Amino acid sequence: MKENFVVVAEVRNVHGKGASRRLRREGKVPAIIYGGKEDPQAIQVSHNELMKHLKIEAFYSHILSIDIAGKAEQAVLKDLHRHPVREEVMHMDLQRVLADVLLRMHVPLHFKGGDVAPGVKTGGGVVEHHLIQVEVECLPKDLPEFIEVDLSALELNEAVHLSQLKLPENVTPVELKHGNDTSVAAVHLPRVVVEVEAAPAAEAAAEVPATAQKPADAKADAAKAGDAKKDDKKK
Repeated sequence: MKENFVVVAEVRNVHGKGASRRLRREGKVPAIIYGGKEDPQAIQVSHNELMKHLKIEAFYSHILSIDIAGKAEQAVLKDLHRHPVREEVMHMDLQRVLADVLLRMHVPLHFKGGDVAPGVKTGGGVVEHHLIQVEVECLPKDLPEFIEVDLSALELNEAVHLSQLKLPENVTPVELKHGNDTSVAAVHLPRVVVEVEAAPAAEAAAEVPATAQKPADAKADAAKAGDAKKDDKKK
């Protein structure tokens, strides 16, 4: 059963960076809703309520009900601007959806069966996830919350591609429309990193024959020899 997300919003009548900072201090998130057959509208939502929604994965790929002053509009989350350090949403973009107009959304992938895949269980391989989400095109009513990827039949050095995904009816990966049958996940042998210990500098220098020493080294040796002769004469 699909989640039913309701985002309560208020009309935002103040604009600009200063006004947005004041809203954030009051626990509000400045946002905008656009698209459809109406003009873009500036709105604001409760930061605490928004954070509760954002903890649920389905919120990111779901048709949302945006309650603006008692009027409900259907929309999807298109972008979030977060603070680079603090766990804080700075701004949110929402796009209205129309029942008869195709939309594009990124849908998360849920992987299963990787632990029992022959390439892992008996072949000694590991699963490599090449994608964690897929952009799809469909009508709002057909938008899936996630796409399941079954890895249980993968042998060693085999992969699952976009064209092999079991998608709901009328849902199409955007990359396939452009002829890109991208790999979603694969099973390969783990990479082995060989570490070579570096020989001590003194040992390395001792192994270099005198004839192969650098000119600078030869000059230094000659200078030492000259100093030794001077000392002998003094004695």
